[in-house]
Amino acid sequence: MPLSAILAGTLLLTATGLFSQAVGFVYRMLLSRLIGAETMGLYQLVMPVYSLLMSVTAVGLTVAVSTLSARYHALEDDGTVKAVLRRALGGFFLLAIPLGIAVAALSDPISVYLLGDARTRLGVVMLAPCVLLTGVENLHKHCFYGIGRVRPPAAVETAEQLIRAIAVLGLLAALLPRSAEETVGIIVLGMVLCEVFSACALTLLFRRHWNRFPPAPAQTEVSLRRLFSVALPVGATSLLGTVLGCSNSVLIPAKLVEGGMALPDAMAEFGVVCGMTLPLLALPTGFIGALCLVMVPDLARRTAQGDRRAAGGFLDRVMSATSLLMAPAMALLSVIGPTLGQAMFRDGRVGELILPLAAGTLLGCWQSVLSGALNGLGLQGKAARNAIVSDVVQLAFTFFAVVEWGLAGFAAGFAASGLVGAGLNLASVLRATGLRTQLFRWFIRPLLAAVFMGLWCNLLFQLMLDSGCAQEWSALACTALGVVLYAAALLAQGLSVNVVFARFRSQLRRRRWERWRPAF
Repeated sequence: MPLSAILAGTLLLTATGLFSQAVGFVYRMLLSRLIGAETMGLYQLVMPVYSLLMSVTAVGLTVAVSTLSARYHALEDDGTVKAVLRRALGGFFLLAIPLGIAVAALSDPISVYLLGDARTRLGVVMLAPCVLLTGVENLHKHCFYGIGRVRPPAAVETAEQLIRAIAVLGLLAALLPRSAEETVGIIVLGMVLCEVFSACALTLLFRRHWNRFPPAPAQTEVSLRRLFSVALPVGATSLLGTVLGCSNSVLIPAKLVEGGMALPDAMAEFGVVCGMTLPLLALPTGFIGALCLVMVPDLARRTAQGDRRAAGGFLDRVMSATSLLMAPAMALLSVIGPTLGQAMFRDGRVGELILPLAAGTLLGCWQSVLSGALNGLGLQGKAARNAIVSDVVQLAFTFFAVVEWGLAGFAAGFAASGLVGAGLNLASVLRATGLRTQLFRWFIRPLLAAVFMGLWCNLLFQLMLDSGCAQEWSALACTALGVVLYAAALLAQGLSVNVVFARFRSQLRRRRWERWRPAF
């Protein structure tokens, strides 16, 4: 794929991701105001079951579709791309339909014995159609990503976020007040309505592009065995990681109760951290998901062509850009996040653990980027192993530390697991690409600039609040000052932010010259 296409795809997905993050954040803010912290905790308890079902049915197949579609598209065999998607959809339905029926039939024991709260039963039942529709959506979406067409899924994702917010909030506004169980069911019903739109829209869009593709060669056959040879290792690892994540979500309120907290209070605390604080910190991370979606198939193509050196140079720029963008964002949110959280969610507990959670979010960004790099380099096994080790670290902190330390134990585990995962992924990537660790450029320089910015912003923020300035104006002034101070700190260390992104532009100009040079 030409560098211009990579840049265009990354920018488009970044804009879409940031818009989705913003809409999702406003949605969560309004949702928390409507249903309260305790019901938000119940909703957060149901969502790991959704992730578990997706891991069993769709996660591995989406990776297989993206990888194989990119491979056949690079070989100009677009006809086989259709066969890949068709076979993947058949395999998905073969898994998802009987599993959905089983989950609906066993919703009582799942809610009582696995999730530990019978009020989650209706939400669990509604997950079955939601998973079926989401799988269809994701398979079409990743096929688009594999062939390098990011606009159709980006447009659908943008509309999807708006429809979900309107559907869920509209249903709640019309039907509340309800019991906590019915409220959770209504939220999942709104998700189902949203997925109906996404699945139908992407199916129709792909069929429109499908008609442009030539038919697959007669001798070409994409068997389920070939698909599952890629999907099973990824899916099994994702399943194990999801099981660990589900166990962690279920253990948090249980361990808080074991430490002496009442169940409603424990569920409310869980809802505040996982349903309010972490989404607030995740708001600037849309860039990471977009970058990984474009990076994985591109690195797969470079690796297939034996161009590991170019892959290493690309990763160098990716790591620099990630740190330069995410480090100041986390530093700024550590300062103004508690005030923003209290104003938006109307709950003063949002900012209690924001500093360790911000550190964990930054480490998680590095871990995600490096994990995507390993997947693109064909080292899915190492990425999966490192993710599992990271999840085990988080689970161990939850199991042993939450009883004594409360949610501070979870926050410590969140940061520790991100550190372990990022460190293991970094070591694996360096060995695979032959890159040398650029500690100063990747980590030290942006972190020093971010800490410098954060300290000064914190001082200004407190002074403005103490002098009676409005919270909104204080936060805006700190943001403006933070941008200037961060750029100044980078300049003082010998780097302008534009230098990193200028490398992309210089390579683009070089590619254009190489394209036109034979004409002369």
